[in-house]
Amino acid sequence: MISYLLSLDITPKKESLYQTAFTHKSYGNEQGIENNERLEFLGDAVLELLVTEFLFKNFPNAPEGKMTALRSTAVRKASLAKLARKIDLGAHIKLSKGEKHGYKKDYILANTVESLLGALYLDRGLRATKKFLEKYLFPEIELSEKNNDYIGPKSLFQEWAQAEKNITPHYSLLSSSGPDHSKTFEMAVFLADEQVGKGKGNSKQLAESNAAANALENLLA
Repeated sequence: MISYLLSLDITPKKESLYQTAFTHKSYGNEQGIENNERLEFLGDAVLELLVTEFLFKNFPNAPEGKMTALRSTAVRKASLAKLARKIDLGAHIKLSKGEKHGYKKDYILANTVESLLGALYLDRGLRATKKFLEKYLFPEIELSEKNNDYIGPKSLFQEWAQAEKNITPHYSLLSSSGPDHSKTFEMAVFLADEQVGKGKGNSKQLAESNAAANALENLLA
């Protein structure tokens, strides 16, 4: 474990934190020891904070909707699983016999990345955690923004809503104002009958995108 952490430029003070970070629930239950779920909970919050700070400082002209889309793309399970594979994290996850192939699953890899971040934050603080992300995640965000291949708010919100709520969002026009050549539209987005976000734009498409970004902010805050 120590040699692996050192290969990531992590010099641990309390190795037991990292042992827990790499202990999947299945193995913890099997062995009667603490698993990584609490560290995952903490790491998720630390990740969100540091990615938000990075976006705010490095993309000063980006509107809220774009920053939301970039952040959501960066912290989604597929992106974190990609990071995990880059650093060969899967080989170090402790899994039960019944979950022995779990190191191949995106959600287990992603959750363990968050657990590692939680352990790193507790052990070495925010600066060390930020340094880790500067090496392994932030360059991917910059590349995503440069290539314009991040997930737009509408697609991202639909993906989330279908996965978490089994509902496809729908949009409705709330209002429009201004002359025909320069109208401003306000759109609302709904999950079933519940309005979960709204946004404005100089086209219905942009207003819908901003409404989806607002919904993500409301529901994932």
